[in-house]
Amino acid sequence: MIRRAVVEDVPVIHAMIRELAEYEKVPHEARATQEQLREALFGERPAAFAHIAQTQEGEAVGFSVWFLTFSTWRGVQGIHLEDLYVRPGARGGGYGKALLAELARTCVERGYERLEWAVLKWNAPTIAFYEALGARPQGEWSVYRLTDGALRRLGSGPDPGPDPRPDSAPGPTRG
Repeated sequence: MIRRAVVEDVPVIHAMIRELAEYEKVPHEARATQEQLREALFGERPAAFAHIAQTQEGEAVGFSVWFLTFSTWRGVQGIHLEDLYVRPGARGGGYGKALLAELARTCVERGYERLEWAVLKWNAPTIAFYEALGARPQGEWSVYRLTDGALRRLGSGPDPGPDPRPDSAPGPTRG
């Protein structure tokens, strides 16, 4: 069963985020606190939304965290799936597919035209799962991220300086 997360789910979502970080071999990257999650998911202006996969007995065995995006090419919103996780003992039980189906249903009902996410290149079982559902990689695009010192350097000071690229022409980004 899939349901919208409620504020009482924050501790289990937090625990599963830690489990996901362990699985992805980057436990030191998962620094979000329960209070940050509570505010992001259930604050006055939520930044993200979550669903819980649970057994018939009510045990939480998976979750998704997602947020809205906007496509300048399509002219409509979409969903970016930030995290999808099913606990190892529940894998193969249909929970991951059900979480994705719930997000796809949300897209269809609201007129959104994209449901997107990223997956680690080494995660072959998950890639096969996504492709079996009809998802396709966007091979011509690479995900970039600024964090920590690089983000602070670019975001501080009145002028970030000259463009580091030789031609200094702004390149295209995806709409």
